[in-house]
Amino acid sequence: MNTLQQIKTHRVVAILRGCDPAHILPIAEALYAGGIRLVEITLNSRDALNAIKETAKKFGDRLVVGAGTVLTPDEAKDAIDAGARFVLSPSLDIPTIQRTKELGAVSIPGAFTATEILTAWRNGADMVKVFPASVGPHYFRDLRGPLPQIPLMPTGGVNLENIRQFQHAGAAAFGVGSALVSATDDLTPSYLQQLTISAAAYMAAIA
Repeated sequence: MNTLQQIKTHRVVAILRGCDPAHILPIAEALYAGGIRLVEITLNSRDALNAIKETAKKFGDRLVVGAGTVLTPDEAKDAIDAGARFVLSPSLDIPTIQRTKELGAVSIPGAFTATEILTAWRNGADMVKVFPASVGPHYFRDLRGPLPQIPLMPTGGVNLENIRQFQHAGAAAFGVGSALVSATDDLTPSYLQQLTISAAAYMAAIA
């Protein structure tokens, strides 16, 4: 499977934001043990590019690593050079979409309105991140009505209680951040065990 097919197959993207760089690999291992196969490491995290590089190297094709909070074409290039296979943004920046596609990675820009979503799609986005999705599944369902051809990924407000509602509303994938992975200074065995349990619960919810 190519990267986009893997995203559409595995669907849950675990967002790692603000994590201690030394914690990234143990967290990724715990998520993988719970069934997660897609992780996003945000560029506004400390030493993010090195974390992307190390995670991609360690897991290879077992875990698809992406870069989040990518705001410029140069950041997209740096992330892809480090090993990111998909690039996500909180906003719509057409040059960033174009650079991502030129470099052979999957582009998932952020958008909120129907106009922004369609603009992203027409400019080469492979999938569009609906952000923030905290307005709820009803808004997502309304967007899907006139734009059924565009794969959408709700992010920002997706949790274990509502992920199935987003699924029923037609989500192609789900970005899950602090509801799944919290940036903690105390990386205990019990935290990692609970992380594996939570990851498995998310995968079961959309099975």
